[in-house]
Amino acid sequence: MAKRKSMSSKMASRKKPAPKLETTFCCPFCNHPGGVSCSIDLKLFVASAVCYVCEEAYHTTAHHLTEPVDIYHDWIDACEKANEDVDDVDGHKRQRRVGSDDDDDSDA
Repeated sequence: MAKRKSMSSKMASRKKPAPKLETTFCCPFCNHPGGVSCSIDLKLFVASAVCYVCEEAYHTTAHHLTEPVDIYHDWIDACEKANEDVDDVDGHKRQRRVGSDDDDDSDA
């Protein structure tokens, strides 16, 4: 007669599921936790991140591998890039919003 397998061998062979990624994030402008939600429309290849508190939004292109965390980090990178170009005013850096119409070289 054959020997039965023990339950511990079945338990050891199971793989742990991959951890779930975040879908809501902290807004880079109002710092409200969980204020930013990301949505992906693969029919139009558009991804957007919108803060429901301060109503700031960021839109970018998407593909089949795009995740909400990718959209949020693209938004953070775009904010950092926009803030690099802002001059120091009284020793403090002004924070510039991505997509705002406030340009320093306006024709007066």
